[in-house]
Amino acid sequence: MKFRILKNPSILLSFLIVSVFPLSGEPANIVSGPMLGYSTLKEVLVWVQTDRKSIVTLEYSEIGNPKNKFISEEIHTNAKTGFIAKLIADKVTPGKKYHYNLLIDGKRIEAKHPQTFQAQSFFAAGQDPPSFSFALGSCAYVNETEYDVPGKPYGGEYFIYNSILSKKPDFMLWLGDNIYLRETDWDSRSGFFHRYRHQRGISELAPFFASVHQYAIWDDHDYGPNDGDSSFWMKDTAEEMFKLHWGNPNYAKEGTYGSFTWGDVQFFLLDDRTFRTANSNKVIGPRQILGEKQFQWLVNSLAFSKAAFKFVAIGGQFLNPNAVYENYATYPEERNKILSAIRDLKVKNLIFLTGDRHHTELNLLKEEGAEPIYDFTVSPLTSGYYSPITEKNSLRVEGTLVDRRNFGMISVSGKRGERKLTLQIFDAMGKEVWKKEIPPSP
Repeated sequence: MKFRILKNPSILLSFLIVSVFPLSGEPANIVSGPMLGYSTLKEVLVWVQTDRKSIVTLEYSEIGNPKNKFISEEIHTNAKTGFIAKLIADKVTPGKKYHYNLLIDGKRIEAKHPQTFQAQSFFAAGQDPPSFSFALGSCAYVNETEYDVPGKPYGGEYFIYNSILSKKPDFMLWLGDNIYLRETDWDSRSGFFHRYRHQRGISELAPFFASVHQYAIWDDHDYGPNDGDSSFWMKDTAEEMFKLHWGNPNYAKEGTYGSFTWGDVQFFLLDDRTFRTANSNKVIGPRQILGEKQFQWLVNSLAFSKAAFKFVAIGGQFLNPNAVYENYATYPEERNKILSAIRDLKVKNLIFLTGDRHHTELNLLKEEGAEPIYDFTVSPLTSGYYSPITEKNSLRVEGTLVDRRNFGMISVSGKRGERKLTLQIFDAMGKEVWKKEIPPSP
């Protein structure tokens, strides 16, 4: 065999570079997402994670007007933040829907599922607010055999996300235990990144994430060890990871609590881990879940809110009077403090949205001279389910206990001043289990 000697050294160098790095010109790949985050009147967030360092941009156009395209500011993904990009569509028009595509390293990525988002609808004072619906649920476990307890798989029926998508909610509210950190995860940043990436890797989540806006709170399994509290040695990392992987519109500087509105309804997303006294610590006081700063924020926010309905989302059950597991009744001083503030403020149309319990039920507290308070617990999505056989819950609304995998839907409808809620529970296949209507207080 004869070899021809290259006289030009630059040609030889170019040949070597191409041979050693044949894929240097290829764009990065998507490993998770795209996932829709918050929606407001003037901007929308789209979340995506790539497999390596890359430049990511968002291209979007109004449905029905595809020629009028907009491009977001580019984001450079990097290893420190898990190659995550949060892209902002800031040229949207209230009430309009948009198609979108991702561009990675200048290449448009072919969409595998419909990719659409919406800007919230504007309504002026005196006008009827828009009707809308949202899905909700908690306790989402995805099996990973090498790190799971041997025996029957704990997670399953992932097709529940297809069932939720079929109901066409405007958004989804995750009520905690949205991932299940294992012992191999919660001691390192690498472990957190692995768990989120693995959890979001199932195919059933992809179309759901791509076209339904997502909001979230956390509970112990998103935070760290089972029943984790403020003593958790990696809590700062847990907070950083939660804020990186979800697209809520705002977060507290310390902790994950915040708020958002949709139409004429306001949501208060609480943090039940960062400031929590250990469940078994009965020595120091006062025992707390929210802590004083978050408590003051919540009460002040409820006092200020003019929303037709006020939803308070927190991981564990609030109203259930049984002091078991991680129900708020195991912290009676702070629970009573919150209830007292609600009564004194005469807060109307207040509904707690909770998870954690691996069963679903609606609780109702009616006291003479006070506004009714609801607690809508929805659990589990894909994890194991249990029935509270030994609990005698005096506040449970008859016929609402569900002890299998399920999800909830809440619809808000009606004219201004006559708004009402419709609460529904569906099984994993999407079949309705029960339905309740809640009219507003006058």
